[in-house]
Amino acid sequence: MTSTVKLLITLWISVVKKTSLWLFLILSLSWHAGMAQVLPGFKPSDIFDEQQMVIEDSPPGTRILINAPLTGFGDGDRVLLILYALPNGNTIEQTFGKRLHEGDDWHFDIQHIGAQTRFLRRVISDRTLVVAYVENDLKSWPAWKAATPDYRDQVNSIVVDLKEIFAGWQPEIVLNGHSGGGRFIFSYLDVNDDIPSDVVRIAFLDSNYGYEDTVYGPKIERWFKSDNGRYLCTLAYNDSVVIYNGKPLVSPTGGTWYRSRMMKKYLAGSFRLKERQRDSLTWVTSRDRRIEFIFKPNPEGKIYHTRQVEYNGFIHSMLSGTRHEQKGYRYFGERAYSDFVADTVALPVRRLNIPVRDPSAETGKPFMRRISDLPPAEREEEIFKAVSSGNIPDFLRHTVTLKGEFEDLEGVRHMIEYEVMPDYLAAGSDEDYCRIPMNPRTAQKIADLFGASLLTAKLSDHIYAMAEVKLAPFNYVPVGKANELVTKFAEHNAQIEKQMAEAGGRNGQLVAGIKKDVIISSRIAERSDRVVIYGWHKTDGNSIQPVYSGHVWWYVDYSHGIRFMNDQVLVDGRPRLVSELLKDPVLFRLFSNEAVPMSEPFYPVP
Repeated sequence: MTSTVKLLITLWISVVKKTSLWLFLILSLSWHAGMAQVLPGFKPSDIFDEQQMVIEDSPPGTRILINAPLTGFGDGDRVLLILYALPNGNTIEQTFGKRLHEGDDWHFDIQHIGAQTRFLRRVISDRTLVVAYVENDLKSWPAWKAATPDYRDQVNSIVVDLKEIFAGWQPEIVLNGHSGGGRFIFSYLDVNDDIPSDVVRIAFLDSNYGYEDTVYGPKIERWFKSDNGRYLCTLAYNDSVVIYNGKPLVSPTGGTWYRSRMMKKYLAGSFRLKERQRDSLTWVTSRDRRIEFIFKPNPEGKIYHTRQVEYNGFIHSMLSGTRHEQKGYRYFGERAYSDFVADTVALPVRRLNIPVRDPSAETGKPFMRRISDLPPAEREEEIFKAVSSGNIPDFLRHTVTLKGEFEDLEGVRHMIEYEVMPDYLAAGSDEDYCRIPMNPRTAQKIADLFGASLLTAKLSDHIYAMAEVKLAPFNYVPVGKANELVTKFAEHNAQIEKQMAEAGGRNGQLVAGIKKDVIISSRIAERSDRVVIYGWHKTDGNSIQPVYSGHVWWYVDYSHGIRFMNDQVLVDGRPRLVSELLKDPVLFRLFSNEAVPMSEPFYPVP
């Protein structure tokens, strides 16, 4: 035996003897370094150790991307939540940014908030940096505000809902935005007489067009004086001298050059501000540097609107007044974040819009007892009220992502990614719930509210094939109408729970084989007064129930299950709606094994 081998064996024995010590050290290092943690509703990204969530139409006409790191969500961590309001005419994807490839829109290369955020995460170590990109369907916050009479309530609900996601980490808020995004900031300032105390930084990246002394000056002054941990950063260039297509770019009093100087003059009445020249910029700061205005003179009459962001503007707006200011980067200098620019922008599908469950809502057993003797129509109404209000167990909100390569009608293969609930729809809490059969029209109304779709037979098969937990179907011999009673629903639910426990299954795992699926089919267009069912797969993978539409639409029994999928899917990386794809004469075969497209991929609802 060589001396090298002896040394290796000695070292290995030493490690084995001290396993507990090494485990302790590993755990300690992991604790301090931060362990990866995918938050509920988020999807991990393939690059830069990030996780993301997309929220659509909550409130209606808005779209939000939340980008967070995979680490930094342990006990004692704090979140710095940046609300970045998008500039006019730009999408979330363009604002996030990526490397340009042939044929790409130039908007992808003018802001790079994603890459600048990654730079900041290497610098800001005492907070977990989360950015929420806030977009509206008009691609303009000034236009959206003008078209939204209750804009205050809508903007406030956005902020409240975002804070709630990170409530466990005491989020501090940064209001930030470029161009028309400043109107979102001012709209939030309109909500209350005073700026909320959890707002720690406000940054206008050439975006304070809506500033008015009498409306916002006193609020900003009171907010700033109330705590020495508040920061204000305003970037502006002289847009008043720009001629574009033969006309002035802005009115004499409408640009950010004018409005920023107004703001500076107002704050100079309460704070001592010092002005100095550095390179081509004029810097105006308070003595403690927590207030900072940076003005870009413009003797040549150029347009610097996007340059102020591109040239490390977002980075500077987050570091101004701190010990990190102008370290490792230079505002209005070369990009400091180039190494953090990704080749693509890969966003997950949108989150299902399921309301938060009221903790005081009925749990499963009391709910089932209450509806047990109701006539079918009244029972369906109570089911709709409960489920549509969010009275479902929490584990059903955490959808499972499934992937596959499916052929369209012409034999072209496409990469598909879709999300499904891990189990069948249930009423109640995580601790006490009951899977609840319902008629397809009730299910369709709920699906429409959640942004969901019912399954097809093809997807029912795929889900069974991919399921982590496959249970054998359990059926009851029909005795009169006993199988249509709520008591039988509850009895069958108890049987499934027993089977789950025996199989070692747990909530949140993808489970199949326990119910027939209420599905969508081309048969709905032929007979809209019918319910279509399929599935109840046996352990050999074959289904007990072929596609069947013999029951009238209001028929329900214990074996029927409602499993929702997200109506938004990814086809070759692009977001599409299943409800639209199923109508397509070629692409419908990606999600359906029927012979024809579905002209009505949904059940009729009142």
